[in-house]
Formats: sequence, C-alpha cells, structure tokens
Amino acid sequence: MTTTLAETATTVAPPEPGLTPDEVVARAEALAATLVERQAETEQRGFYARDTHEAFSRAGFYRILVPRRYGGYEFGPDTFLRVAGALARGCPSTGWMYLFGAAHALVAGTLFDERAQDELFASGEFICPATVAPAGTAEPDGEGGWILNGTWNYCSGAPYATHFIGHTLVPQGEGLPPAPMLFVVSRDQFERLDDWGDQLGLRGSGSHSLRIDDARVPGHRTLGGHLSQIALTDDTPGRRLHGAEYGGGPLSFMLLELGVLALGMARGALDAYEELMRTRTTSFFPIVPRTEDPDYQFRYGEATGLIATAEAAMRDAVRQWQELCLKDAAAFTREEELRLATISREAVRLCWRAVEGQLFPTAGSSSVRGGHRIERVWRDLSMLHSHAGNGVFLSTLANRELAQAHFATG
Repeated sequence: MTTTLAETATTVAPPEPGLTPDEVVARAEALAATLVERQAETEQRGFYARDTHEAFSRAGFYRILVPRRYGGYEFGPDTFLRVAGALARGCPSTGWMYLFGAAHALVAGTLFDERAQDELFASGEFICPATVAPAGTAEPDGEGGWILNGTWNYCSGAPYATHFIGHTLVPQGEGLPPAPMLFVVSRDQFERLDDWGDQLGLRGSGSHSLRIDDARVPGHRTLGGHLSQIALTDDTPGRRLHGAEYGGGPLSFMLLELGVLALGMARGALDAYEELMRTRTTSFFPIVPRTEDPDYQFRYGEATGLIATAEAAMRDAVRQWQELCLKDAAAFTREEELRLATISREAVRLCWRAVEGQLFPTAGSSSVRGGHRIERVWRDLSMLHSHAGNGVFLSTLANRELAQAHFATG
C-alpha cells in the first residue's frame, strides 16, 4: 500500500480540536449581528476594528482553510464561504475584508510546495490579501530568488495581514515578452499605505496599497505564471500534502467568492427592508402598515425570490467545485473553471437586481440617506458589481474563453 505525504505528516492540533463547521458558522452569525451597528465606524476607519479582528481570531475564522497539519481546521470552502457570507450580511465591508484576507490560505495550501508551506503556515493563522494585476519589478538575486520593488493596489485584508500574494513581470530572454510571476512575501517585507476609505463603497474593506522595497523572495516562494491561468490537470502540491480539496481551481474559487459576498450583502439589504416594512406605514392613502400594502408585499416577495435563487445557485456551485476536487486531478479543466465562474456572475446579477431594482428605490428617501443600511449596501454592492473580476472578466472575457475551451478554438 502506498503511503501519502498527508498520512505521514506530523499534525499540529488547532486551538479547539473539537470545533465543528456548524459551530464556526454559528459564531459568524452571532458576530455578524454585532457588526450592523459598527458599519459607520468601520467605514470611517477604513477597516474593521482590532477587537473585531481578535474576536475573529478567537472564533477560529483565520484557520478555516489552513491545512490540519499546520494547526488549521481544514473545514473546506463550503464552511469558509458560509462564514464570509454571514459576516457580509452584517457588514459588507467587514465580510469583504475578512474573505479576501483569509481565502488565500487555500491558494497557498494548493500551489506551494512543502518547504514554502512549512514557512507560510508556521503560526497556524494565515491572513493574506492577493492581487492579480502585475506591478513592480523583480530582479534575480543570484541565488535562485528575486529582489522585489513596487506598489500593489487594492490589497483587501491588508490591515491585519500576515502575508501578501502578488504578481509581477519577469524577463524571459531576448526577443521574448516578459512573463507573469506569482510571489508571496511576509508581513515584515511590505508597508501598508494609508490610501483607502474615500471610495463610493466598501470604504471599510481594508483594501489598501502595499509597498515593497528591496525585499528578497526565495525561489520556493515564487511560481511561474498567473493565478488566473494556472492549469490544474496535474496533481498539485496541496493535493499530495493534504488531500483532494487542496487540488481545486483557484480561478473559479476566487470568482465564487464574489457571488457569496453579493449574496450576503443582498440578504443584509432584505433584513433592513423587512424592518422598514414592520415599522413604517405607506406615504399615501390608504395609510396602512407597509406589511399590509400590496406594492410593498410585491417588492419584498420579488427581492426574496431573486436572492433565494442566487443562494441556491451559489450553494450548488460550491458543491460542484468540491465534487470536482474529489475526482482525479484532470477533472478541473479550464472549461469547468469558467463554467463555475459564470454561475457566480449570474448570482451577482440576481442580487443586484434585488437591491438596485426592488429594495433601494422603494425603501423611501429617508432610508437611503448617507449611512443608512440599505444605502450602504447599495453603494457596496455597486462596487462589487463593477469590480474588475465581475464587471470585466466575468461579463466579457469569461464568455469567450468558455466557448473557446468548449470548442477547442482558443
């Protein structure tokens, strides 16, 4: 019988060995309820508070995707996305910042080799913003590594980050265009710039820029290629080290995250709309509670149906992602990755239709003033809706690439 690396590895126990996925989701739902009243301060600060961060740490949120052998819970994408969606329902900015800080434990645990993972997961917690736009410069250090310099923008999760994953371009030789290189650096190798908080939405998402000055990155902390283009039809280091769920497609998972965040935001808007229906009356005769008015009933029911459809789509897309992991490595083709990504796109569109088309325009002018919950969700969801991953890649490029992959014309 063949023994796998995962079976022979020494495992570090997590802080709560008996913690279950349902318990960690329940903790997220309880904490989310406390975030609603703190949305304004989160936006003003530009990121969620230190005591919120410490509460997330105690709850085990930063270990959900960390492999078991390093003291993580290894609860998988389903649990992680349920936690992130619950937090986004309470505070969209907090949910966004948490997700894009904690999600990349799956990337690191999937793509990097054992030596790199031993270093990256040494503390048991892993908070690592990642960006896909290449920036900065990389020069060979003469020892198989690189010297990095530059500034990387939109690094959501930066305030409490332990690491950062970015991309840069490196020369390929005379007459050849530069090629992308993915790298990961530690907290002591970058500086967070104070340049976030005055955008239309997601003002509290901690999406600051990070600056790197003359940081040496060893070769085992770099990968040739771009995160969105890495093919997984061969076994990944993570699949060999930890098991099947560390062999899934990073592109599709990254885009499923947008659908889950949109769903959490839309559910938060529906919560606020329900409260308005229960506490306010109509503005025109007959003056009745909004819960008794046919027009408000219609709007609430229409939004509920759109959001419920998005939720059903996202749950099944995550299920499909996990089932593909359990098959052999060749199952995660480019076509499968893009098909799953387009499901997320449609979920975002459904959530946007619910908020922008039903809830926001009928909540009433006094309820969409600056700082009110529905107004905030509208701003935050509009930012997500126009995000490069959703507004550019998923709306145009993914359609063409999906067809090209299917018909083998790319």
